[in-house]
Amino acid sequence: MKKNFLTAAALTVIAFFVATTIAQAADVNFSGQLRSRFESNGQSGGGAFNDANRNDDFIASRVRLNASVNVNDSTSAFIQMQSNRTWGNNVETGGTLANNAGSGNAALSPSDADASVGLHQAYFTLKNFATLPVDLQIGRQQVVLDGHRLFGHTGWTTGAQTHDAIRLTHAHDNMTLVYAYSLGNESDRVTNDAGDLDDIDVHLVYANMQGILGGGLSLYFVGQIDGCGNTAAAGTCSNTANDIYTVGFRQAGQLFGIDYRGEYYHQWGDARADATATALGHASLANQGNIDRDAYMFGVRIGKKFNNVAMKPSLTFWYDELSGTDQSDVNGNEWGTFNTLFDTGHKFYGHMDLFLNSVNGGTVGLGLHDAAIKASIQPMAGWTIKGAFHWFETDTLTTAAQALNTGTVDEDLGTELDLAIVHKYNANTVISAGYSIFTADQLFNEQRQTTEDADWARSEERRVGKECRSRWSP
Repeated sequence: MKKNFLTAAALTVIAFFVATTIAQAADVNFSGQLRSRFESNGQSGGGAFNDANRNDDFIASRVRLNASVNVNDSTSAFIQMQSNRTWGNNVETGGTLANNAGSGNAALSPSDADASVGLHQAYFTLKNFATLPVDLQIGRQQVVLDGHRLFGHTGWTTGAQTHDAIRLTHAHDNMTLVYAYSLGNESDRVTNDAGDLDDIDVHLVYANMQGILGGGLSLYFVGQIDGCGNTAAAGTCSNTANDIYTVGFRQAGQLFGIDYRGEYYHQWGDARADATATALGHASLANQGNIDRDAYMFGVRIGKKFNNVAMKPSLTFWYDELSGTDQSDVNGNEWGTFNTLFDTGHKFYGHMDLFLNSVNGGTVGLGLHDAAIKASIQPMAGWTIKGAFHWFETDTLTTAAQALNTGTVDEDLGTELDLAIVHKYNANTVISAGYSIFTADQLFNEQRQTTEDADWARSEERRVGKECRSRWSP
């Protein structure tokens, strides 16, 4: 894409949103990214966990073009254009070779019909807004906090995650305060526009204080407001709310040469219209008048990197626990499954994404325990080899889960081994490859209706373009 077009687009956004006079000369920086990834996937799709079927092999790519504009000392904007596609897919819908759904760039198509370029991020920033010590950021943007536990960009996914949000940030000395509003879901403006029936609003209050116990302490409050339970029929609100309130803290840093992290979050609110209750087999908890939410999660991690030893090895131990809905919850009309809100689980719960769903869909709402050992070495400059081993089990069992098809089961789900090698080819190119295998226990097999294990492999190349600067004058 030509530099002139990016410049014009960036300045147009500034003029539209800020409605102020553009400076006679604005700094415009350009950068970009190309990422291609091959995957051999045996854990999802119609042939998942079935040795009789071949793994699903495919190549996906992501292209990003960035424009960062500094209009003056207090006004700036950022635009990130993004295109995602799977190689060989074409644009039609259906299930045959001739009309396989996809990106519109199949070689067998007579014309490349790819129309997938869109805006991943587009926001402007006003520093010291209204002469206050607060920076205002408005538009589509990534919201990343700390270790991506509740808010992250989910960068592993091809598209990654953004929010349509308004963000206020105050930073002073060792303290940062943030308030953000994100419109999580907007009502259908054709059938449900009368009362914004399907709107979901997200409010975030965040504080971070550095210099505590060799690191930083973060405090969170998140309110996800879903007053109609996202179940409203045309023109009618069920008035069965699915509000989720989350409060918690995260402390991370280094003490005595040991890296550590500890965090805890508690959730409460109305769960009367939580559609996942029905989807996960707890129909008695859905659309009732007195279902309360009571859930929690905590995580701990300790690790050490030995920089003064050959190959700079590192070793990390960690444990995460996410609460689930047990039989007493079902009997007492409570919903006890912790909701991770924005599905950042790939960073935490294994590369195969078997337990990624924000409401523990991978465990049928029974919660998750993850005990893991992670290690890495650097055999030579520019090369890193990583490994992780996970033990997974549910937090609890319901009566129905205990008596699955073949009889009584326990909480064990299985183990996963993740291996990866990363090579920094040059300053702008990173090449990586990985292999994972999941070995299932009886509970997992019963839930997924399979008796097989599954493996997954991938290779990836990522190139980041250098920034170039332009001076634009009207």
